[in-house]
Amino acid sequence: MIVMAVDDERFALENLVESIAQASSDAQIHRFRYPEDALDFAKGNHVDVAFLDVEMIGMNGVELAERLKIYHPDINIIFSTGYGHYRDAAFDLHASSYLTKPITLEKVKKELDNLRRPIRNPKRVRIRAFGNFEVYLDGNPISFKYSKTKEMLAYLVDRKGALCTNGEIVAVLFEDDNGHEAYFRSLRKDLTDILETTGCSEILNQQRGRIGIVPEQVDCDYFNWCSGKRSGGNAFHGEYMTQYSWGEYTNGMLINRN
Repeated sequence: MIVMAVDDERFALENLVESIAQASSDAQIHRFRYPEDALDFAKGNHVDVAFLDVEMIGMNGVELAERLKIYHPDINIIFSTGYGHYRDAAFDLHASSYLTKPITLEKVKKELDNLRRPIRNPKRVRIRAFGNFEVYLDGNPISFKYSKTKEMLAYLVDRKGALCTNGEIVAVLFEDDNGHEAYFRSLRKDLTDILETTGCSEILNQQRGRIGIVPEQVDCDYFNWCSGKRSGGNAFHGEYMTQYSWGEYTNGMLINRN
């Protein structure tokens, strides 16, 4: 369970984090004193539960909750405050709960045991195709031995699950199909080794002489956009895999459909 704790008061934040850790031993807790930092984290990472202080300088907890739900519609929001006049706004956002300070272990445990929305296992691999092509594992960028390995994965994403032949991929990566077979085998092995080492080999469908990505096993803005989820982190702004010239065809198609 991935939990976000946000409070601009340092001691209150420390108390909240300690209570969460004691209430749930498997919680991965990310703490933030500034709402803007929490929002930046949520843009690129899965979040199951967000404990938000209501009264914060700049962006208050209700405003932060509204923005978090753009990126994570099923997030469990739990407000914490010493004031009561935000209660109606909390209910309008379908928050899981509304805690009054001081926060205690008992209060936190009760809320985590009775979340409004069930916790789902997040997809570990997140792919960003809009703008530059980037790949993340558990929120961290994946490093490939060869830059062409990353480009090969990008092409598999572009093909949206279709099985691609070795010859097709070689022609795209090198703009011809002559004399690159040995290098291609190294690229394919690099990709396979990285995914097997990290326990994510299920995102590839590998057959003799063919390979494809399994769209259901990754969180990808392009796939989400194509399935109708076009807001928040899935919004298309006219750029697609900008570092690869072969992506211009799909970019044009997306512009026409946007």
